[in-house]
Amino acid sequence: MNDFAHGRLEREFKTIRCMIRLYCRAHHGGHGEFCASCADLLEYARVRLGRCPYQEGKTTCAKCPIHCYKPVMREQTRAVMRYAGPRMLFRHPWLTVMHYVDGLRRAPLGRAPRRE
Repeated sequence: MNDFAHGRLEREFKTIRCMIRLYCRAHHGGHGEFCASCADLLEYARVRLGRCPYQEGKTTCAKCPIHCYKPVMREQTRAVMRYAGPRMLFRHPWLTVMHYVDGLRRAPLGRAPRRE
């Protein structure tokens, strides 16, 4: 269960989950379940997304001025997106379109707002 404060974050999590699922099936033979590595990446993405200081006002993570992923996890996410990105249009067209629309948002300027 994902308790994100905004529907936009819920959709972003659903998008990364679908991307990781495509990648895991192709590279690790995961049918139905994620392998341990992909499950760890998904959980890491969920936690990072839940702690995002920009919340509903954020752009895609690639355009964000704050890179909150550890370098190793960021590289794993890039590998997943390089593989799954082109395939998402055929598997999940609505999520793909909305991800591109979210990418059109301007990156937040200045410091992140404080979360209370």
